Amino acid sequence: MGKLVVLGSGESGMGAAKLARKHGWEVLVSDRNAITAERKEVLSRIGAQWEEGGHSEEVLLADEVVKSPGIPDDVEVVQSLLRASIPVISEIEFASRYTAAKIVGVTGTNGKTTTVNLIQHILQKAGMDSILAGNVGNSFAAELSVRDPEIWVLELSSFQLDGIRSFRPDVAILLNITPDHLDRYQGELDRYVDAKFRIAENQTPADYFIYCHDDPIIQQGFERNTISAHRIPFSMDMRMEEGAWVEEEDLTTLIHGKLNTMSIYKLALQGKHNLYNSMAAAMASRVLDVSSETLRESLEDFQGVEHRLEFVSKVNGIEYINDSKATNVNATWYALESMKNEVVWIVGGVDKGNDYKQLKDLVDEKVKAIICLGKDNAKIIKAFKKLVPVIHETTSALEAVKLSSLIAKKGDTVLLSPCCASFDLFESYEERGRMFKRAVRSL
Repeated sequence: MGKLVVLGSGESGMGAAKLARKHGWEVLVSDRNAITAERKEVLSRIGAQWEEGGHSEEVLLADEVVKSPGIPDDVEVVQSLLRASIPVISEIEFASRYTAAKIVGVTGTNGKTTTVNLIQHILQKAGMDSILAGNVGNSFAAELSVRDPEIWVLELSSFQLDGIRSFRPDVAILLNITPDHLDRYQGELDRYVDAKFRIAENQTPADYFIYCHDDPIIQQGFERNTISAHRIPFSMDMRMEEGAWVEEEDLTTLIHGKLNTMSIYKLALQGKHNLYNSMAAAMASRVLDVSSETLRESLEDFQGVEHRLEFVSKVNGIEYINDSKATNVNATWYALESMKNEVVWIVGGVDKGNDYKQLKDLVDEKVKAIICLGKDNAKIIKAFKKLVPVIHETTSALEAVKLSSLIAKKGDTVLLSPCCASFDLFESYEERGRMFKRAVRSL
């Protein structure tokens, strides 16, 4: 098979190494940082080589390279590989070569994790053999090294899609696009949009491209990106000739001449953003021939996703919501938009070039106090100090929760929706969410 170099020893890198060894590749995992003892043991067990603390010249002896999605294209090792005409691909691309199963791929700036979990819930309820992987849970390659189901449900980031060549999902979903991660795209929104559209670039007319008709950036993306797949839109603004839409108080799907309707109030996931996620999941399920009865039951009894508008507890009449996965302005906009009570908003972390103007109307309408949870809160304070008179700064989840419990009154909601990345005070958004929940349960 030749020599495969894997850059990065994270989840996707380890998965690629396992799958490559299974198929007879000689494997070198190369990481500029330290590799954990546990992962070294795994690599030794499967017969893979490894190096840490930098990339040696041996990297340039590869026949092909699988790059972690966290490594930018402009770093020196990647540029050296490209100059040497050595193919650099993503783990998603590599894994897709070793399965003939159907693939449902989901991308978008927000809602991916909720939507893939909802699709997986529907397929499992329908008795279909499916595995959820990708940018959530275990990597595609790691799961495939163990078992190949009939259907893969994959959450796909723009970074993963940057590294594809022939990857082709049978069903591609593009939920929405708002500015995010622009530091990886030279500050150019069009580059980020085109990365998202890559999910459909290898699709054929036999495949399906499900997308949000209401999203103006997606509509502009169509002008630069050719879609060969059968297009299926979903909308809250207008009725579709084929697709999904909301009309008055009903969610309607129409595909292959089959019309189905259910009340939006029976959906397990409430809020405008979740209506879009439910429509996308419904259309993917109908394309895969899930019965309308199973679909309706699944949309009604889905339990939701950890760290995404997750109800934690009600203490002294105050509701606590964990939305730690909201790491950008658009995600937090949806969270605030769905709040029914007055909000004590916990926000902050590593700013990714946020433009807080989009939030000002919602903050003015719904937020009674802001508690900053981050090392540098100056931008947040400047954006909202004229709208919210009560703003405090904290440096731990426990401190933030204790303070919020003193400010909030019975009937209020304390919302952790940080709008920022987590790695100034936490290892990940998951750790931030877990610390928040632990603090709430200690009240």
